[in-house]
Amino acid sequence: MKRRVVVTGMGAVTPIGNTVEEFWNNVKAGTVGIQEITKFDTTDYKVKLAGEVKGFVAKECMDFKSAKRMEPFSQYAVAAAKEAFEQAEIDMQREDPFRIGVIIGSGIGSLQVAEREYEKILTKGSARVNPLMVPMMISNMAAGNVAIQLGLKGKCTSVTTACATGTHSIGDALRAIQYGDADIMLAGGTESAICPLSVAGFSSLTALTTATDPKRASIPFDKDRSGFVIGEGAGIVVLEELEHAKKRGAKIYAELVGYGATCDAYHITAPAEDGSGAAKAMELALTDANVHPEDIDYINAHGTSTHHNDLVETRAIKSVLKDAAKDVVVNSTKSMTGHLLGAAGGVEFIVCVKSIEEGFIHQTMGLQTPDNECDLNYTIGAPIEKPVHCVLTNSLGFGGHNATLCIKEYLE
Repeated sequence: MKRRVVVTGMGAVTPIGNTVEEFWNNVKAGTVGIQEITKFDTTDYKVKLAGEVKGFVAKECMDFKSAKRMEPFSQYAVAAAKEAFEQAEIDMQREDPFRIGVIIGSGIGSLQVAEREYEKILTKGSARVNPLMVPMMISNMAAGNVAIQLGLKGKCTSVTTACATGTHSIGDALRAIQYGDADIMLAGGTESAICPLSVAGFSSLTALTTATDPKRASIPFDKDRSGFVIGEGAGIVVLEELEHAKKRGAKIYAELVGYGATCDAYHITAPAEDGSGAAKAMELALTDANVHPEDIDYINAHGTSTHHNDLVETRAIKSVLKDAAKDVVVNSTKSMTGHLLGAAGGVEFIVCVKSIEEGFIHQTMGLQTPDNECDLNYTIGAPIEKPVHCVLTNSLGFGGHNATLCIKEYLE
């Protein structure tokens, strides 16, 4: 028998808030966190906008020495993990550290440190490269730093599946608890890649929008969508085996009941045209959760604001839910935050949990006129307040990676 897994803590660093409370209040208010890029000079770039984290001070979340040895993607992960850990009220004096693990991924790690240190090679010679360059750069260091900061000695791995990273991380953590590898897991994604090399690369790929109006830049499912807005942040959750959580009197926010993962095996950047890969991931999550299409109240879509993604995801939802698709509410959190890449799945999972908790489904901001083939209820014009019992959240990544999680209201 698979063990039941519940959510007992959440932490977030995002373009619209650096705690879950601040983030969720801004989600409910429809705040768009996209603005002109401040992290570097964009004079020679066609892309001008990003979803930057604002007002984050690393030394407020960890000691100064530790912060100096981390790049922002690791700092964000540590800050979000500490918030989630504190919310879960885990007392390490009462826990076996070998039964608490970490699965936190980053799609990219730090391109910034690579940029800086390569510049040193060109201008000062290879001997001047920072000896901590490699441990600051590599993507698994977010998980490693979280484990070090919190003293967690259980399973510690790092998933890297581009924009599906956060969702895969949470799904893999679910399995680790279900099958007895751990009692508690910290899981999610983190990213900070708003830098010259990243923006130039995504721009050359024609993946980023060149829109200059922040309110009309990330507009998932809109007929005028023209690419995604790069964002940054972290979303980390505490997953816990149900009986373990009950025994220590933990507050339970939701139950994670299903996980599906597939690959398109089609193209390195484009999704399969018929949406079959994404559809199969949703189908597997529903089967794993033992729920039916008509049980789904809400889908937090991957919804990147790129032409192919939004069209293919719509086809996938309709393929899986069939007649129930007309009744399900769909939205995209990326309309407010931009695309947080490896962090997106973690942050959007938190939105799903809060939607269940409060019966609130946020508006897809900026969406005015849906594409002709995007014909679902995308929460246009206003949020929806209604009971939310069961939700799906999708993530699709370069390389053909597809991941879906099913989250339900916790019931005894």
